Amino acid sequence: MLEDVDVAIVGAGPVGTLMANLLGGRGLRVVVLERETTPHGTPRAFSCDDEALRVYQQAGLDRELTATMYACPEAEFTDAKGRAFAKLVFRGLDFGNGFPALNFFDQPTLEAILRRGLARFESVSLRLGHEVLAIHEDAERARLEVRGPSGETHALRARYVLGCDGRKSTIRKLSGIAYEGRRYEEPWIAISGVMDEIPDTMPLARFVCDPARPGFVARGTENQCRLEFMLREGETRETIETPASIARLIAPYVDPAKIRIQRASVYTFEAKTAAQWRKGRVFLLGDAAHTMPPFMGQGLVSGLRDAANLAWKLALCVSGRASERLLDTYEEERRPHLVAMTEISIRLGYVFLVRDARAATARDVVFRGLDRVGRVRKFIRDMEFKPKPTCDAGMMRGGRRRRGRFDGAPGVSPRYPEGTYFPQPFVCDASGARVRLDDALGAGFAVLGFGLDPREVVRDEPFWTELGARCFQVLPAGSEAREGALVDEDGALERWFVRYGAALVIVRPDRYVFGGYSRAKTTLAEGELRRALG
Repeated sequence: MLEDVDVAIVGAGPVGTLMANLLGGRGLRVVVLERETTPHGTPRAFSCDDEALRVYQQAGLDRELTATMYACPEAEFTDAKGRAFAKLVFRGLDFGNGFPALNFFDQPTLEAILRRGLARFESVSLRLGHEVLAIHEDAERARLEVRGPSGETHALRARYVLGCDGRKSTIRKLSGIAYEGRRYEEPWIAISGVMDEIPDTMPLARFVCDPARPGFVARGTENQCRLEFMLREGETRETIETPASIARLIAPYVDPAKIRIQRASVYTFEAKTAAQWRKGRVFLLGDAAHTMPPFMGQGLVSGLRDAANLAWKLALCVSGRASERLLDTYEEERRPHLVAMTEISIRLGYVFLVRDARAATARDVVFRGLDRVGRVRKFIRDMEFKPKPTCDAGMMRGGRRRRGRFDGAPGVSPRYPEGTYFPQPFVCDASGARVRLDDALGAGFAVLGFGLDPREVVRDEPFWTELGARCFQVLPAGSEAREGALVDEDGALERWFVRYGAALVIVRPDRYVFGGYSRAKTTLAEGELRRALG
C-alpha cells in the first residue's frame, strides 16, 4: 500500500529537523528524508540570534539548546594593527525576545538535539540514506520517487513537500525553480578547533579588517573557537589547507600546538534567492530558498524564520481550519525581510572587506569619528541597523500593515502593530510561576487584553478552541495571580499596549501580531481573523 503522509521534508539539517519538530508538535504525519546516512559531524554554522532561540522555544528545545551555547557579549572591528575602530555590544542588548542577542554553538551538537527531539512524536519518521529522484503532483497530493539506502526505489505520497536540502537543493531543481543572484569568487578558509582552555588573549569576537588579510576570530562554546580568513591571490585550497598554513594563520590568536583542529575547509559564499518559494505543493526553506554573505550571521537564522512562519500555516491547512490561500502568505511575508537582511549583510561586507590600504585607513578614521557621536554610536553598538522582523503584507488584519503617524518619540513604532513581532517578557502565570510569555501562551493563537478580559470579547468558543487559541488578561505588576490572567512583571506588555493605543491583541502562533484593537474596535477581531483564514 502506498504510504501517505501530511508533509514530506527533504533534508535533515537544522532547518529540516526544526520544521519536523514544529509539525510533530502539531500532530502532523511527517517523513524526513535525508540522503546522507550519518550526521555531517563537522562545525559549519556557528552563530544564531535571539530570534532563533525564540523559534527553538516554539519547538520546546530552547532550554536544552541554550545549555550548550555561548552568549557572546560583544564583537569588535579592528584595523591592520589590531586596534578597534568599531564595536557591537550584545551584553544587555534587549530586542524583546527574551534571549541573548548573539549566541555561538556547535552545529553537530545542535543537530543531534534537534534529531533527538523528533523521538517525542510518534507521527514523525526520520529516514536516513533516502534520496528523492522525482516529484509528480496531482490535484490532492505530491508523489515522490525515493531511492533507499540499499538502492531500492519506492513511492511516497504527501500533501506537501518541503525542500530543506541546502543551496544545491534537489527539490528546487526537480521543481524547475531558478536560483538567481550573485556568487562571490573570493575564497575563504574556515577553521574550527577546540582547546583545553581558551587563553585570555583570544578575542571574544573580532572582525579583522586588515586589507592584506580580512578575517574573523571568535571564541565558541565548550572551549571551541572559529577562525576564518580570506585567501590571497595565488593561494589555493591545496596550499592553504595544509597543517603548516593553518598554523601560520591562527598563530597570532591561539597557540597552534594547543588547538585540536576539527575542520579546515575552503569555501566561497553567495547571495542568491529562488525565483519562487512555492510551486504547487512544493515549498523551499533555508538555503534551498536563499543564501547570503555571512557577515551578519543570519544564514541559518533566516531558515529558522522560514520554518516558524510556515509550520503553523501548514497545520491549519492540513486540519481544514484554513484555506490553502493562507500558504501563499509564506513567501509574501518572508521574502522582503530576507532581501533586507541580505542587503545589510552585503553592506557590512563592504566595510569588512576593504582591500585598498588607503581606503581602509579612511574607513578606520571615519568610524572612530562616528563613535564619538552619541546617537550614531548607539545606532552601531546596539545594532539598530539590523532589519526589524516585520511583515508589510500577509496574514494580518486587513492583509497589509497600515501606515500611521509616529507618536513623536525617537525609535517608537507606528501606531499600527500588525505584522510586528510581539515582545516576550517574563510574566507570572496563574500559579505564580515566573515564565517566559510564549511558554504561557502555548502553541496556537493567543488573545491578550489590557484593561479588559478577552474572554468577554471571544464569543464563538468552538472557533477559538479549534485554533488552539488561549485568552489572557494582562495585569499590572504587583497584581495577584489568578486564572486566565498574566502578571506583567516589568511593565513591558503594558508599555506595548499603551504605545499602540490597544486594548486587545491577537498574536499568531509564530508570535507575530495579527491585529491590535482599541476598546471600541474589539468586536471586529473575530470576524477579521475568520476572513484572513479563509
